Amino acid sequence: MKLNYKRTILVGFAFFLICAFWQAYDNTIPLILTNKFGMSQTWSGVIMALDNVLALFMLPLFGHLSDKCTSPKGRRTPFIVIGTLVAACALVALSFVDNAQLRHLRDVSAIDDPAALSVIYERQKDATLLSPGGESFILGQKFTEEEFTAIRSQTVTEDGEAVTDPAYTNYVVPARQACAEAVTRAHPATVILFVALLLIILLSMATFRSPAVALMPDVTPKPLRSKANAVINLMGSAGGIIVLALGMLFATASVQNSLMSYTGYFGVIAALMLAALVVFMLTVQEPRWANEMQEQSVAAGLEDAEEAAHPTESRKLSADEVKSLLLILLSIVLWFFGYNAVTSKYSVYASNILHKDYNLTLIIAQAAAIVAYLPVGFVAGRIGRKKTILAGVVMLTVAFGVAGFLTADSPSALMNAMFALAGIAWATINVNSFPMVVELASGGDVGKYTGFYYTASMAAQVATPMVSGLLMDKFGMHVLFPYAAAFTGLAFVTMLFVRHGDSRDIPAEKAGDTDMTVEELTND
Repeated sequence: MKLNYKRTILVGFAFFLICAFWQAYDNTIPLILTNKFGMSQTWSGVIMALDNVLALFMLPLFGHLSDKCTSPKGRRTPFIVIGTLVAACALVALSFVDNAQLRHLRDVSAIDDPAALSVIYERQKDATLLSPGGESFILGQKFTEEEFTAIRSQTVTEDGEAVTDPAYTNYVVPARQACAEAVTRAHPATVILFVALLLIILLSMATFRSPAVALMPDVTPKPLRSKANAVINLMGSAGGIIVLALGMLFATASVQNSLMSYTGYFGVIAALMLAALVVFMLTVQEPRWANEMQEQSVAAGLEDAEEAAHPTESRKLSADEVKSLLLILLSIVLWFFGYNAVTSKYSVYASNILHKDYNLTLIIAQAAAIVAYLPVGFVAGRIGRKKTILAGVVMLTVAFGVAGFLTADSPSALMNAMFALAGIAWATINVNSFPMVVELASGGDVGKYTGFYYTASMAAQVATPMVSGLLMDKFGMHVLFPYAAAFTGLAFVTMLFVRHGDSRDIPAEKAGDTDMTVEELTND
């Protein structure tokens, strides 16, 4: 049995636009919240967790609703189309509210401007502030006004290299953020409108994530889903890496652009999402492809004709299968606790602790994942999904553990290597975990079980930005990577006890007795 790669790639355009959006969202929204609205890491984490709170009930709900949908366009396609259109339009609108807040900050927003620094000093000289490293200081006791206004965002080393001045990130940035917080309190309507638009965006994205992901198993036989999920994730990574490249083009990680307008950047992201949607709508024929998958599964002996004739019916799991499902979901919670803490906070961590361009580091992680996706799918077919996932969790724990010891003085190549390892590890985990969950589902439950998968991942993502943000506020940003490594280590232990959902559970005579593609089987 062979995977239809062309169809899988076309189905993957839905995941492409989802990942493009979330890459932009995770990288820029924390910076807007802290730099322009003056929020603490804890409150920024609360806002960043909103999408995950909504996802806890919306992803299972809309996954189940899409199972029951009888649209001529298919069960999943209508959700994908409507959700994308609303999210793209609201994203552009969000940038205009961001610009309104920037206008409120015009007295203090000019980077490296002595006049703006003087205003910041006068407003905050008696305030007790906290540096990114956890140092508490009173600005007026730390610097005179002349000393403070002389600080610049970049300094030149003896080698002639321009680097971020630690005095700037440790003292100027917290003072400016304190000014931004005061402005936000004086003009609360702006932050209220900003959060309201965020909610619209997050609601629209939540309506179609489960349907978009469930479409892959709808059109792919069970033994091929790890390979297919590798392709889907490859498409998602392509979306993410394009957005990271756009971030470098727009210099979103530059210190000089910490208070930039995001209208152009968000406009390009919205256009990218809409372009991917157009390709999806013009090429994907969901109802026909789903029917052909059922026919292929019957011909290969993976399903009986009765089950294929009623693809929307459910089945009851055995007690042992329920136990495995719960353990898989718990493992997902744990590794997302670690991974999402890093992805939601790394742009802030890299800017304040490492003084590096987060876009480049994340591009390296994405590139490593892209290289790994297809090989990982083949490896899982040989040794099983469980062993493959366990190897990935070990690699992720090592990457986060080593990264925790790196500082601004560490070689950039070492952090890049750790993120490359993390990218490979995450590909290894991601390719196989979702197929393990839907392996236990019948055709009528794929959307619901997709919702279970995302409930587990989002439950972790609700808590971990807030918990990691609270710890970073209390103990300094250096706790981020040790925190992440601890949770991925726990995920390894939990995954050891899983017994079902592995591709090896499918008998060889069922999984490998045909080389027929969908086209050959149906004379397409």
